[in-house]
Amino acid sequence: MLQYLALMQHVKDHGHLKADRTGTGTKSVFGWQSRYDLQKGFPLLTTKKLFLRGIIEELLWILDGDTNVKTLQAKNVHIWDEWADANGDLGPVYGQQWRRWQGPAVFVPDMDETTGQYMSDEGSWEPGPVLDQIRNVIERIKEKPDDRRLIVTAWNPADVDKMALPPCHCFFQFYTRELSVEERKASIGHEGAGLDSTWSAEQWHDWMDGNDAPRRALSCQLYQRSCDVFLGVPFNIASYALLTMMVAQVCHMAPGEFVHTYGDAHIYTNHFAQTDLQLTRTPRKLPTMNLNPDVKSIFDFKYGDFKLEGYDPYPSISGAVAV
Repeated sequence: MLQYLALMQHVKDHGHLKADRTGTGTKSVFGWQSRYDLQKGFPLLTTKKLFLRGIIEELLWILDGDTNVKTLQAKNVHIWDEWADANGDLGPVYGQQWRRWQGPAVFVPDMDETTGQYMSDEGSWEPGPVLDQIRNVIERIKEKPDDRRLIVTAWNPADVDKMALPPCHCFFQFYTRELSVEERKASIGHEGAGLDSTWSAEQWHDWMDGNDAPRRALSCQLYQRSCDVFLGVPFNIASYALLTMMVAQVCHMAPGEFVHTYGDAHIYTNHFAQTDLQLTRTPRKLPTMNLNPDVKSIFDFKYGDFKLEGYDPYPSISGAVAV
């Protein structure tokens, strides 16, 4: 996780002091990018312990289309509590945008019963079509893996003012590529075999097709408009890395990279001491995340389908959430 610490150090050294919506104050930079190779380990921060169960449950909650915190509270996850109303509602936040994007209303004119023709000035406005962006993008990945429109957006200008908190991680895009023979071997544990036989590359590909090895790698790039470097960003990295792995599995692909592109990356003034402490810690080896291979639909994953191995973090570092 040197990539994350490099961002933290950059904001500390080069950030501009700025006011913000919460009144806390930040040190901020505009524009940064980090890349995580998901074949080299699961990018879960080791310089402080993270609440992995909360990360997983929140992602499953969003994928379920839920926008009420009571579902998370029942699982003792309270990361959204500060923004919910008395009924637990958050408005049309991520779950609704990912799973039930509401298209623009459509004017349906009345018909003149005498002439049988539609009247241009009389009628009613009907709700527009509802789009399931997650289902649609997965189908598109399977059908057109080289498409440049493999996009999901949570930033719906018509709904932003109705949300308790407008999307911070607002837009992501998938990208796939063909795997080499050596990469395919590695995906099924044959990385040492080499290409020293009489087989051609195509013969190796055919053999690995028969052994159910993925032919493609799937990567994901996130654009995040507002990035709380100390508290929120480690959650976001792990969440989107996990989402990439889940989508790759249900599309029968290997996980590629998670690319994290930042807009306003900031450290709150009340996190300066915690930042300094974290920067004294040397990152440890990344853990491994294993997904239940029997899950074939993105909507069938449950908390028990994720197994983390080899996680050895430093103790957690607390910090107040700016609301």
